[in-house]
Amino acid sequence: MAFLTACSPGYVLRAGWEEAKILSARRPIHEIVHDTAASAELRGKLRLVQDAREYSERTLDLVPGNAFTSYVELERDTLLMVVNAAHEFELRWKTWWFPIVGRMPYKGYFDFDKARQEAAKLDEQGYDTWVRPSSAFSTLGWFPDPLMSTTLRTDSVGIVETVIHEITHSTFFPKGQARFNESFANFVGHRGAISFFCDGIADEAACETAEDRWHDIRVFGRFFHSVLDPLEALYGSGLPPDEMRAEKARVLRDAAERFEEEVQSEFRSGRYRGLDPERVNNAWLLSRMLYYTRLDDMEDLYRKSGSLTSAVRDLIEETGSGDPWDALDRLLARPDTAFEGRQPASAIETVAR
Repeated sequence: MAFLTACSPGYVLRAGWEEAKILSARRPIHEIVHDTAASAELRGKLRLVQDAREYSERTLDLVPGNAFTSYVELERDTLLMVVNAAHEFELRWKTWWFPIVGRMPYKGYFDFDKARQEAAKLDEQGYDTWVRPSSAFSTLGWFPDPLMSTTLRTDSVGIVETVIHEITHSTFFPKGQARFNESFANFVGHRGAISFFCDGIADEAACETAEDRWHDIRVFGRFFHSVLDPLEALYGSGLPPDEMRAEKARVLRDAAERFEEEVQSEFRSGRYRGLDPERVNNAWLLSRMLYYTRLDDMEDLYRKSGSLTSAVRDLIEETGSGDPWDALDRLLARPDTAFEGRQPASAIETVAR
């Protein structure tokens, strides 16, 4: 009964049906890379996926299981649409309960019309909403996740980032910790891509691109955290709703101007452009924070631990069955002498390899 009341049976059945269709359409990657009927571009990208998957297991000590050993060619450009919602005058998610993973601040829809209908319903209830596309997802090892054709639409660095990101989920996924799980996978995916291209295959151009993107993502995260403070102060001010709504719009306009005037010049990769304050709301902000929380702290842990492999292992072990954010705090509070004897982060997985 708890299952039926917390998560729509129709939603679960549709998700199960779509997953079954995906699994039934799989084709082993090792067959495609040797199939001369497949395009050279596809075979090259699938070889890269194989190499990234092997690197994540052999060098980064992640646990891919059966993920990314098969490939599915989809008939559409977008895998699914994700709906986020937040309270209009609170930086607080609306969450949904799901079996196994607990409460999550998003719902994924294979039926795009259903996603828009869900967002419209939440709008009517007074929530801020945000609907975004997704090209990949993880079933956390419950099923042998195939690589989707949507993932291959990006460049080589993006492909490796995504593969390692999703494998991180199947390696470590504390229940009910959506913000940690996505931010941590973001950290491991980008740091892992740097390790792969800089040390694993020594591709100088891709190495530089991966490093620039990781730099920019942290800049992006810092900016959005800076927007939260004035909004928190506003939402606790007790102003009438109309006045609060107008002041909220002003705060977001000011943030968009600051982004353009002060932040954009810090970016290296060219991936981030100006913000449209008319489209920014609490759901949009929190959906970004889902992936950009405490990335600098995770980078500090990486440098203290001496390697990405050690940082991941340390955080998993320190967390145990507890709160991963508390575990991160404890690790960062340890004196540097506690990490002595390890290889410095600048010499990451080269020795391990």
